[in-house]
Amino acid sequence: MRAPPAILALLPTILQAAIIPPANMTADGVPPIPDTLRESVRPYLAPSSLNFQGWHPAKRQILISTRLGKQQVRHLYLVESPRAKPRQLTNGPEPVRRGTIQGGEGRSVLFSRDTGGSEAWQLHQLNLASSRATALTAGKARHTGATWSRNGNHLAYFSSARNGRDSNLYLMPHDRKDRARLLANLSGGGWSILDWSRDGALLLLREYISINESYMHLVDAQTGVRSRLTLPGREPMAIGQAQFSPDRSAVYFTCDRDTDFLHIERLTLATGITELLWEDLARDVEDMALSTDGRLLACVLNDRGWSRLQLLRARDAKTLKVPDLPRGIITGLDWRPGSAEIGFTLASASTPGDVFSIDAPNAQLERWTRADLGALDPQQLAEPRMALLESVGGVIVPVWYYLPDPVKFPGPRPVLVSLHGGPESQARPGFLGRDNYWINELGIALVRPNVRGSRGYGKRYLQLDNGYQREGAVDDVTEAVYQWIAQKPILNQERVAVMGGSYGGYLALAVMARMNNFIRCGVDRVGISSFITFLENTKGYRRNLRRAEYGDERDSRMMTFLKRISPMNNLKGITSPLLVTQGANDLRVPVSESEQLVKALRTRKVQVEYLLAADEGHGFRKQKNVEFEFLATVAFLKRHLLTTKP
Repeated sequence: MRAPPAILALLPTILQAAIIPPANMTADGVPPIPDTLRESVRPYLAPSSLNFQGWHPAKRQILISTRLGKQQVRHLYLVESPRAKPRQLTNGPEPVRRGTIQGGEGRSVLFSRDTGGSEAWQLHQLNLASSRATALTAGKARHTGATWSRNGNHLAYFSSARNGRDSNLYLMPHDRKDRARLLANLSGGGWSILDWSRDGALLLLREYISINESYMHLVDAQTGVRSRLTLPGREPMAIGQAQFSPDRSAVYFTCDRDTDFLHIERLTLATGITELLWEDLARDVEDMALSTDGRLLACVLNDRGWSRLQLLRARDAKTLKVPDLPRGIITGLDWRPGSAEIGFTLASASTPGDVFSIDAPNAQLERWTRADLGALDPQQLAEPRMALLESVGGVIVPVWYYLPDPVKFPGPRPVLVSLHGGPESQARPGFLGRDNYWINELGIALVRPNVRGSRGYGKRYLQLDNGYQREGAVDDVTEAVYQWIAQKPILNQERVAVMGGSYGGYLALAVMARMNNFIRCGVDRVGISSFITFLENTKGYRRNLRRAEYGDERDSRMMTFLKRISPMNNLKGITSPLLVTQGANDLRVPVSESEQLVKALRTRKVQVEYLLAADEGHGFRKQKNVEFEFLATVAFLKRHLLTTKP
């Protein structure tokens, strides 16, 4: 049937007035988004961090990853001197996950990427002279942990090809991808390569069981013979980073053995004796790197979310002078081979992330990159504030919050409570990126709690939400955060929204179910709607890792508990509008978690808007999808949080 002429005449205007979803995005129940919104949002979506990937082994050059200009995804770049223009190395429609320059002379770059967010990572090698990239692996298996030997002659990596659940460790010559050799069959999916000895003889592996339990193993790089390093302790411990000494007589590593916080120990391999090298009794050592000559140690402390860099003399842990650094978050520690120069990424409230280096003997700081903020004024970006709230059981919950300009936005402000995932992640005072829009343009106060189970506050805090204690994390929001909002005159307790991704999506749904009359609306990004179906359907290599955190649904008592606390069994408590976003290729929290939630809520006549991206996985990474998701979220919150209830 042909449309009336009047409608046809208006069609160009109608199409121009509303933003069209990307080709691979289904916007189900999402009202038209006015095109006028795009311009106000765009400056907040433009900045991209420049993340340090590592040093060139033979030149003073660095490898970084970022998204520049009109690119849709992140790629790898070479920066040949401080503040030099980055030279693009990779391209294509899919983002690059990580990259490392080949050891020895640094002739090539190894990188990994998947297709459509599937996390079936494939390895690629790019020749720096010719810029030609070659696929080293193919298929549906995951290939992870890829690490060069120091001389660059071999590559070690893990593959899930055996059964999709366990890991195989392979060794591949740098120039013969057809000669990859199986080195060891390993049980479980929590394996990573911590280091490769300088002489190429030994690999140091970590077997991750849970956030609180992991083990170190030595693997002979020729025979594949594996031995677990036995470390004394009263209970299982977490192990973070670890490196061989240059002569591989010792291993430096971070752990929380018999303490509440991660610290640095040294293990002498010949005797099996461990010694405490350095610790801070109230902070985690969350990152550590040993210089190539074994004389210097760099480490990063997690100071209630802020990063604090320490430089130490390795033999006796004497602290060395560190230049003044902008306050923020430090990641990616790496010593330049054969030098006393340490590189890292630093992000703050006013910058998305730049690469810096320090010449340790002279305590001299140098900036390598400068992220482009475009139209954003760094002076206008809200600074983080900290509140410590007492929750159920006397637990103290750290909360970061950001307030709009009181002159521009007077009176009590609407509140968006943003809940992190993990559950072992941590809300930190780094660059907010697009979340600055809520504060600067809409006058919404942003509240980011670190509920029990968050990292950075010691292992006892980490364990407070395990198993049958899961609802304690919900208590932290409903009993501590909301009560704090109600008592703070600058915040409007009548206009509160919750938002979370992954495990944070579960928390957002659980808070909505418990506080139906007090939450105006919610946003659930790739969230867990039922712990039972989640554990049944998450990818096999992750299942036991997640059971260690949430509980084993095969136990009848635990199954009863997980059913009781799952949002799918508490839907009668959710009547406020909900926005759900999901990647179709998500292997962590499968699309079925969102599909069953949307269907059930709509059956109950709850207003649900649903975005499904066919080319994404666990969260959106392609800029066109990120932009539309954010625009839909802005429009959703303007309708349901900022407007007066009918």
